[in-house]
Amino acid sequence: MELKIDSEDLEDMLLKIEDSFDIRFETNELAHVRTYGEFCDAIKDKISLDHSEDCTTQQAFYKLREAITKSTDIDRKDITPTTTLAELFPKKNRKNQIKILEMTLGFKLLILRPPYFVSGSLAFLLLASFIMLFVHWQYGLIGLGISIGGIWIASKLGNELAVATIGDLSEKMTREHYVKSRRNSKTINKNELDRILEDWFVDFLGVRKSELTKEAQLF
Repeated sequence: MELKIDSEDLEDMLLKIEDSFDIRFETNELAHVRTYGEFCDAIKDKISLDHSEDCTTQQAFYKLREAITKSTDIDRKDITPTTTLAELFPKKNRKNQIKILEMTLGFKLLILRPPYFVSGSLAFLLLASFIMLFVHWQYGLIGLGISIGGIWIASKLGNELAVATIGDLSEKMTREHYVKSRRNSKTINKNELDRILEDWFVDFLGVRKSELTKEAQLF
């Protein structure tokens, strides 16, 4: 089976995985990788941390709960995995509260987005402008400028939550900030790696979980 993944999208995801696990690949170090299984094995072989059986998502939850109690006046007993972020961060002061929370944690959560109708409209304008380049290039360039600028502004001003609950955010932290989410950043639970890498392919690249076999061709 071929997953038909765009090489640039895979490179973008790899950069995020490197940041999450605090690893770095040299140029062309993964040139031999052709299958999903080879990609996962290369990631796991690169990580040189001691194994520990403890659950990273649970630790991410504790770190998140502690950071929320430090950056707000919310009692920790009111924060559970099922607590919704909308309850904790009302829209009126949401951007500022999330910014303070990120400063307390020491990394970006990237959980705010523009409304879907805004991002959808801008995406449609971007596509239409690209097509217009072949019809009337001046109008196409104007449209591209407006759509790209609009997307940038919308990403900065977005105030909608991209995840629903504290549990969802703990999972996101585990995937995107694995080492920083652990109590001991010098350890890793190797039993979690297959699931986390699978989540990257599903959530970031839009691949169906059923397609992720070891023999699946990436390109």
